[in-house]
Amino acid sequence: MINIRDIDHVVLRVVDLERVAHFYTEVLGARFEKHQEAIGLYQLRLGNSLIDLVPVDGMLGRMGGAAPGREGRNVDHICFRVLPWDGEAILAHLKRHGIESEIVSRYGAEGDGPSIYLADPEGNQLELKGPPWAPVPDKG
Repeated sequence: MINIRDIDHVVLRVVDLERVAHFYTEVLGARFEKHQEAIGLYQLRLGNSLIDLVPVDGMLGRMGGAAPGREGRNVDHICFRVLPWDGEAILAHLKRHGIESEIVSRYGAEGDGPSIYLADPEGNQLELKGPPWAPVPDKG
């Protein structure tokens, strides 16, 4: 049996490496971890996971075909678990970066809970996921 616990890494093919890296570091708080120049791979750390950015004009990027755009994406969305969760503070932070969003309830790995959806500069859809809602006491 295979028991998957977290996201290890996600690879995004990008057109504008600097702009996308700035978004992940400045808006979402990632930090630069490693640059594998020989293959054109830039790795950013978000918590226990990595976001690998691969420029479409680099060695790895060319292997993926056409660049991402309005007609197609490389992924549907990436969901990051956020702890501690302060939805209003997250919305305020995003707004300071010109990103409008809202908190919605979605089902995740641990049940229904708050989610905030947004997109990075190249249209990759992201979900920031909070912990499950507190159980409602049984009035019976």
